[in-house]
Amino acid sequence: MKILLMKDVFKLGRAGDIKKVADGFGRNYLIPQGLAVLATPGAVKQADRIRAKAAERRQALNSELSGLAEQIQGLRINFPAKAGETDKLYGSITSQQVADAVTKATTFEVKRQQLEMQPIRVLGEHIIGVRLTMDLVPEFTVTVYREGEAVPGSKEAEAVAAKAAKAEALAEEAAEVEEVAAEESEEAVAEEAAEESEE
Repeated sequence: MKILLMKDVFKLGRAGDIKKVADGFGRNYLIPQGLAVLATPGAVKQADRIRAKAAERRQALNSELSGLAEQIQGLRINFPAKAGETDKLYGSITSQQVADAVTKATTFEVKRQQLEMQPIRVLGEHIIGVRLTMDLVPEFTVTVYREGEAVPGSKEAEAVAAKAAKAEALAEEAAEVEEVAAEESEEAVAEEAAEESEE
């Protein structure tokens, strides 16, 4: 079935495009939702006008949402979660949980369908995009850390990391001192054995 898109449809095309789609998709979803019309000769003649209007709408929407995109771009969201020794989560962080966290942080309601992500099942940092419009997809960072540990990037976590690095440096220094002492004792034993053999 050939259709003429009246609005931008994600992963299909922009308004004014003529696309060939499955009959059921066109009849049951695109046409009833007002996203497309059948590509009749009369409708095809209007394609340029539809494209021009859609470009104006798209431009207005992009300029309206650009402030929100900047706000989302620098966003960092932290999720504590229970995880096993291999850093795999018991359960997952779903797109709905992330959407709720973004909504809380920005006061703009983000739907889970707008997030370009799969459920998060491992610890660490994950980059997620929010599809505000077809052209505007800001990305933000979601950090999933083990429950009970310090949040990565916080002052607490940096203090723990600094303490661990200091302890590691001290351990290396102690190992070097022991190594030097062991070498000196071996040399002393070798000198004594040499002196005894000379006598």
